[in-house]
Amino acid sequence: MPFTRYARTPILNYGGLYGTGRAREAIQSAIKKGTLQTRQLVLRGRERLDTMAGVIYGDARYWWILAAASNIGWGLQVPPGTVLNIPALKDVAAIVG
Repeated sequence: MPFTRYARTPILNYGGLYGTGRAREAIQSAIKKGTLQTRQLVLRGRERLDTMAGVIYGDARYWWILAAASNIGWGLQVPPGTVLNIPALKDVAAIVG
């Protein structure tokens, strides 16, 4: 089972989770500080974040890591030529937890 960006977020009294921005902030901060290394990949044609996450990490549910590391927002479809910053999954897990 994959780790989740909701792991450290409070639970609202109706049971829903919020605060997904915390994972994004942690990833972007670590990249800026140089504590999270990334490699880059330029998207081509019809590539999407979820399909790229499936290829890179073996699980399409990790699309949010690519979005956060690349400062894309939360859209799955991005135009060709978009540069993805790709961190190692184990390093993101250590940060996001």
